[in-house]
Amino acid sequence: MIPLFENYLDCLTALHNDIKNAIEGLPSEALDWIPAPGMNSINVLATHLTGAERYLIGDLVAGAPSGRDRQAEFRASGLSIEELRQKLDASLANIRAELGVMEISALETERYSSIHDRTYRAGWALLHALGHTAVHLGHIQLTRQMWDTRANS
Repeated sequence: MIPLFENYLDCLTALHNDIKNAIEGLPSEALDWIPAPGMNSINVLATHLTGAERYLIGDLVAGAPSGRDRQAEFRASGLSIEELRQKLDASLANIRAELGVMEISALETERYSSIHDRTYRAGWALLHALGHTAVHLGHIQLTRQMWDTRANS
């Protein structure tokens, strides 16, 4: 694998490990808990961020159609911590496979995003996926903190 892609995968793996740490020990009701109107549960956030990774890196970077149903990601519920771990691990495995065969020149490839109705360079999609995952890690961490505060009040 190209060193840049190895480094990228290391960063994404660290984010996934932080998500796993944030959800560790939570009861099932905490995973579906919505802290306030307009916010999302941990199940939704984890499902959405792995769906986005698959779309951004699979569809827009590697050109491998995912058949993503973005709206369904926001209806995710009833998943266990183990199921969320499996989603995170499967996403990383897919990304590792995609990046393992990719040449650096592929980052200049332009791909159309039907979700955004515009064309992006693959390099942009790769960077956006990392930032998007980091943002939702923060949401998951804050949701965990709010759950713990609520549960201890």
